[in-house]
Amino acid sequence: MPEPRETAVYTHGHHESVLRSHTWRTAANSAAYLVPSLRPHMRILDVGCGPGTITADLAALVPDGQVTGVDREPEILERARDTAAGRGLANVGFAVADVHALDYPDDTFCVVHAHQVLQHVGDPVRALSEMRRVVRPGGLVAVRDADYEAMTWFPASEGLDDWLDLYRRVARANGGEPDAGRRLKAWALRAGFTDVTATSGTWTFSTREERAWWSGLWADRTLASAYADRVRLGGHASEAQLRAVADAWRRWGEREDGWFSVLHGEILCRKDA
Repeated sequence: MPEPRETAVYTHGHHESVLRSHTWRTAANSAAYLVPSLRPHMRILDVGCGPGTITADLAALVPDGQVTGVDREPEILERARDTAAGRGLANVGFAVADVHALDYPDDTFCVVHAHQVLQHVGDPVRALSEMRRVVRPGGLVAVRDADYEAMTWFPASEGLDDWLDLYRRVARANGGEPDAGRRLKAWALRAGFTDVTATSGTWTFSTREERAWWSGLWADRTLASAYADRVRLGGHASEAQLRAVADAWRRWGEREDGWFSVLHGEILCRKDA
């Protein structure tokens, strides 16, 4: 396998508060822009598959095809294998891989998919070039990433303002780009794609249950995850500041009028035939 070339540090890690979000993701809520293009026979590569919930959905949508989920972390792939096995899927497999140097021949897949990946990699243009290399002529590279600066909420909260500023500083210190969503089209063009359809999509959290879930996972992530460790090790915020951000998340979650929207950039890139 080629030597890994990743230079960024994955900001979130795989703490329970992170997996609480990752395992909620489905093809319906996270890849709806791609689903209409899928056909039963397709061979799909799912890059940065994490715990495999989207991967399993894609496998169910291509029953006569094959889906391969790849991630840099072997431990999270065990979780993904359990997800697929629990759904009785026989057309899905998993492997360790680095998106900067994919261990697959040219023109292998019908679709290459990546959800919330490019914001965390050291060289997103190189990553897209690798995805382009392994997709067959006429095939699709489908990428969706959040854009943190474009996230918005109500009511106003200085504590959440502090959260957003802190997160963006830490993500960039780790070598990533937290505002990736707006950059996807530009990166794709630099990677050599000429046929790029750029759209956007949102997650919105406003019901009592949604607010409790979203605020709770971010409050916990702020204090107990790998992200929190990197904040402390990098000297980006004091323990008191972290507690203040976590408290702000919980206060927002208790507001009956609370509303939070996450904007994502989306690209469908067709490789020249």
